[in-house]
Amino acid sequence: MGTINEYLSLNDFEAIVFKNDEVTISDTVAKRVNESFDFLKEFSENKVIYGVNTGFGPMAQYRIKDEDRLQLQYNLIRSHSSGTGKPLSAVCVKSAILARLNTLSLGNSGVHPSVIHLMAALINKDITPLIFEHGGVGASGDLVQLAHLALVLIGEGEVFYKGERRATKEVFEIENLQPIQVEIREGLALMNGTSVMTGIGIVNVHHAEKLLDWSIKCSCAINEIVQAYDDHLSAELNNTKRHFGQQEVAQRMRENLTDSKLVRKREDHLYTGENTEDVFKEKVQEYYSLRCVPQILGPVFDTVKKVAEVLENEINSANDNPIVDVKNQHVYHGGNFHGDYISLEMDKLKLVVTKLTMLAERQLNYLLNSKLNEILPPFVNLGTLGFNFGMQGVQFTATSTTAENQMLSNSMYVHSIPNNNDNQDIVSMGTNAAVITGKVIENAFEVLSIELITIVQAIDALGYKDEVSSVTRKMYDEVRAIIPEFKEDQVMYPFIQKVKEYLMAE
Repeated sequence: MGTINEYLSLNDFEAIVFKNDEVTISDTVAKRVNESFDFLKEFSENKVIYGVNTGFGPMAQYRIKDEDRLQLQYNLIRSHSSGTGKPLSAVCVKSAILARLNTLSLGNSGVHPSVIHLMAALINKDITPLIFEHGGVGASGDLVQLAHLALVLIGEGEVFYKGERRATKEVFEIENLQPIQVEIREGLALMNGTSVMTGIGIVNVHHAEKLLDWSIKCSCAINEIVQAYDDHLSAELNNTKRHFGQQEVAQRMRENLTDSKLVRKREDHLYTGENTEDVFKEKVQEYYSLRCVPQILGPVFDTVKKVAEVLENEINSANDNPIVDVKNQHVYHGGNFHGDYISLEMDKLKLVVTKLTMLAERQLNYLLNSKLNEILPPFVNLGTLGFNFGMQGVQFTATSTTAENQMLSNSMYVHSIPNNNDNQDIVSMGTNAAVITGKVIENAFEVLSIELITIVQAIDALGYKDEVSSVTRKMYDEVRAIIPEFKEDQVMYPFIQKVKEYLMAE
């Protein structure tokens, strides 16, 4: 059970999103939110406070009549429920709701307690608001995407429920849920924030960590297949570089290969003094995609770790405007809704995931090109050369998908376009960055799926399944349960999809 209390760690957050732990609201949080609401209600009676008795954005210079204040919030929600494109996945929406719930629980937003309780109910009852990919520029937060969440909370719009897209009103009646009633600024408080980009970002990090783990395992397996020397993974070599990620990747590779019968010691072969030929039969060093894995995946490791830290900070931050400060009895106006922190981290993440994809594609090419590896048949073809094709067809898919990642890895963080009558004159594009990063990650899983099928085919081609490490053997057995060894040509796309699902499984 995940309790919203003083601080929500990323581990606790992920347990709710990915392991379906139930959300509970602690008494401390309920009290804190109620105090914030009561303070704002009293404080705002005779003061000009943005979004309470003023218009929004460039319309903030217009006073709103007392009798129109609540309708103003409904107008904001409905007018900004204007997203387009594909609906966000259920897991991304769930993550976004939890991110918003946690920031509103800090007591800096002045919302009525009913808001956080209904959001918790949406998570616990697996009700997914319809939120679209396109709409937010990530400066006044995720205005458009969060408007779709707010629309559901007021009982309007649509949700996904038990596999169907249905009207919110119908689902609330089934589950006996009551929509929130706007009291002060619930519309603005729900919409002004970075919770959608952050929620998607946490899903992205979760999957990026899996990608990194699989990339390390695949890299180990290829080093086994070619019977590489292990000194490029040694602590002695990698610790001469003062980068934690490189050292950690090298250590994980050493651990994965502990019981391998295939990796070799350089001192047993090239350091014996017996190699006197002018052209050495033994390969002195492997290609970079095999030998430089710690140096390539090390920065990936460090970046994923840093992105996770920023995201954890963000879900535990007040990121709307204005900020209600009960302790100092004040309301502060500023720009905590601006998404630059998340936008930049998403750009970093998609860059390193693209590099990981490029590594997988080069390792795949090494296995498929018999002139490079000199030990496998062309395209790891276990059938009749010339008549059968082996992995030739799927290489095109891996190459084109890698190319798409290279194109998608261009920065969103620096693609600000002023809008909103130039009130939002520099924006983060954080949600776009997070969505595109999600696409890059999914593409990477597709390339790794093709690489992994090729690896198990190569292990069978060489008869190495009883000599590889236990880590590689487990991976081999699980992939072979999906796609048995094949010599005759077959339709590959269903197998690629199933292996991708295996790699992405929780």
